[in-house]
Amino acid sequence: MMSFLPVTRALLLAFPLAAITLWAGSPVPANVRVVPVSHIVAPTTSYAFITSKYVFSVHWQFFNAGTSTVALQRSGKDLHVIATADSAGMPDKLFRVHDHYDAEVNPHTFCTGQVNKHNQEGPHERDISVLLDYPRAKSEVNVTDLKTSETKHSEFDIPPCVTDVVSGFFYVASLPLQPGFSEIFPVNDNGKTSNVEMKVEGREKVKGPTGEYETVRTKVSAVDGPMHGKGTLWVWFTDDSRRIPVQMKSKLGFATLVFQLQSVGSERSN
Repeated sequence: MMSFLPVTRALLLAFPLAAITLWAGSPVPANVRVVPVSHIVAPTTSYAFITSKYVFSVHWQFFNAGTSTVALQRSGKDLHVIATADSAGMPDKLFRVHDHYDAEVNPHTFCTGQVNKHNQEGPHERDISVLLDYPRAKSEVNVTDLKTSETKHSEFDIPPCVTDVVSGFFYVASLPLQPGFSEIFPVNDNGKTSNVEMKVEGREKVKGPTGEYETVRTKVSAVDGPMHGKGTLWVWFTDDSRRIPVQMKSKLGFATLVFQLQSVGSERSN
């Protein structure tokens, strides 16, 4: 599937870990492996959400595969993370993609509340809505096949707070990305949750269409759940307070997609 989704399935990354002890106040025996806790850490009161839009070119081997955009917008008290993917060139002739993704995020907790997607991929065209009902600890998924008018409803268990496969893109950028830093966090995709581990592998200079940057290279992959074993994502963020994602690489089996930043701009807020 030639779209931003394979990348974003591993795209969103991590947050602070806590260790699990056997009982309160007791030391962990030397022969017991400490298991990291997967959870979302709310942004500090001083953290500023900067509305922005990133436009990426997508390449598969030597081919131009298309264009992908990711944007953060304000709408009243909520945040919206908007993403699009459009195929081009030879891949467009083989398997046309036109996807639109809209996630509603609580700016006080960074928990995703709802996701709406329109997927037009090859012969398939679907609308998908995912409601994260935290009081019930359930995700509610409704899928409509726009070619056949068939509908499907399903529900899945969710933890107290999750991010999604695109909003995690901004969540990771808010973390203290220093070499050696690693975190695990829950990511929801189509109602199902996986725990994803992000590691900061080191600093690296990257040159692309928009210039040359000092970056921190992060590696992301799922450690369990439906996304486990489905691929690995690397994201290069600028090594400054802006945390601009200037390059991404997604390895999915035999295929590798490379995303390069073409432009960055401000998004209008409602």
